[in-house]
Amino acid sequence: MTCQHAVAAHVIMPIGYGVGPRKAQAQAERDTMTKISLLGAGGKMGVRLSKNLQGSRFEVAHVEVSAEGQARLREQTGLDCVDQAAALAGAEVVVLAVPDRLIGKILHAIISDIDSGALVVVLDAAAPHAGELPERSDVSYFVTHPCHPPIFNDEIDPAAKSDFFGGVAAKQHIVCALMQGPEEHYALGEEVARTIYKPVMRAHRCSVEAIAILEPALSETVGATLALALREATDEAVRRGVPEEAARDFMLGHLNIELSIAFGEFPEGKFSDGALHAIAAARPQIFKEGWLDAIFAPDAVLASVKDICNAPSEAA
Repeated sequence: MTCQHAVAAHVIMPIGYGVGPRKAQAQAERDTMTKISLLGAGGKMGVRLSKNLQGSRFEVAHVEVSAEGQARLREQTGLDCVDQAAALAGAEVVVLAVPDRLIGKILHAIISDIDSGALVVVLDAAAPHAGELPERSDVSYFVTHPCHPPIFNDEIDPAAKSDFFGGVAAKQHIVCALMQGPEEHYALGEEVARTIYKPVMRAHRCSVEAIAILEPALSETVGATLALALREATDEAVRRGVPEEAARDFMLGHLNIELSIAFGEFPEGKFSDGALHAIAAARPQIFKEGWLDAIFAPDAVLASVKDICNAPSEAA
């Protein structure tokens, strides 16, 4: 489950410069348009992807079933949707920008319409790890997800500093997995991922299981839960008389230094003796014994993704 990573290097040279005819021909072939069928193009994520795909080497056929989504896509990108059958015909890549609970259902409904040799790109590991994808050996499955812009970064542009989600102005890392298919489809999948999530720094190659550990287990079950707990604790301090602005400034400032120490961003930084004493006293009050195994054990991760894929629409 170890991830690998690659950093893109961009060197622009004329085709054929410093290479033989075969390499020049291969470069020319890579520069040709590749058709992508984007399902869910009018959703919030679909619109983000549609914007980043504009101006790329990909020819995109946008599919959105809801009138509201179609209007959103047209208003924010100027793009129109096409019929699903027309979008899938001849598509070399099919991207599903839809909720986790719908990925399996939609793929089962369209799998017979996807061309042999096509690459299906799913934006989360939940459905693939839960076994929701249909069996078809002549179609490749690729899973990718953004890491989102890191807390510790070198952004100086205001637009990048306020791009908390990523995919607009702030640089981010991504994770990728080739679930099934020929090795050359990994390169194509990463290229698509780097385009839809741009600007991208590292692309970590992982297994589907590893991405499921990263989300939901690490980032949501633990990370998001603790983030909300931090907010609840801050609100409690305010309820007990601390000025709200002071409580917020104090917590966010301390999180900056505490996270930098915990994650090795500030190697010379150390928790004080008082802080270490407080941590030791608090752990048994806040965490149950064996909590890590209860969340990260393979059966627990599998149960979590299955639950996510069967969640009611209100929770999706």
